Amino acid sequence: MKFLVSNDDGYFSPGITALATTLAKYGEVVVVAPERDRSGASNSLTLDRPLSVKRAASGFYYVNGTPTDCVHVAITGFLDFRPDMVFSGINHGPNMGDDTLYSGTVAAATEAFLLGIPSIAVSLAGKQHFDTACHAVDLLMARIIKAPFTHPVLLNVNVPDIAIDDLQKIEVTRLGRRHHAEPVIQGKNPRGETVYWVGPVGSEQDAGSGTDFHAIHHKRISVTPLMIDLTASEQMGLIRSWLNP
Repeated sequence: MKFLVSNDDGYFSPGITALATTLAKYGEVVVVAPERDRSGASNSLTLDRPLSVKRAASGFYYVNGTPTDCVHVAITGFLDFRPDMVFSGINHGPNMGDDTLYSGTVAAATEAFLLGIPSIAVSLAGKQHFDTACHAVDLLMARIIKAPFTHPVLLNVNVPDIAIDDLQKIEVTRLGRRHHAEPVIQGKNPRGETVYWVGPVGSEQDAGSGTDFHAIHHKRISVTPLMIDLTASEQMGLIRSWLNP
């Protein structure tokens, strides 16, 4: 198999090195990742300037753009092959519930999915047990080898930040929900101007059984299949009646 690996933490992050090393057991791996941390970049593309691809001493390629840029450039022109799968991660911290809308990790996988390639975003709900996240990737690869995907899928995988021996089962989940985010944090820059830092995420609102939050709290690997259709189908009748009274 041939893998493209990307992330949003940057090509230098320990998570992407761990992921690339794990996948190398199963085939050829090429890493194309942002040159710096682009967490929270979501699905943004850079359209106002050209992008460059450079190679680091590690052999990884890095791009002066977003996670979506990295995957798009790699698949549509930079690589001389079409990847069989794309993995994004391993992210430092979870990407669950509403957070997936902002996540650059999920965005990188989403771009590959939109280009017709099975894709998996992997996040560790912490910053310590990357070996556990790699173990989760091994478990997924064992299933993929036994029963390959027959069409493109987009999976959002979150792994509890615990020792491998403490892991419970893999659970297929839905996205949970959070409350509204906390207020911005106001401060002053060196020039005395008022500046604002985005505040922390809100607390969990929907974290019941079956959600990604619930799985992580119970030491389970959460696997959430995602879709891209944002159409609010249940509101189409209402909007038609509003536009055509």
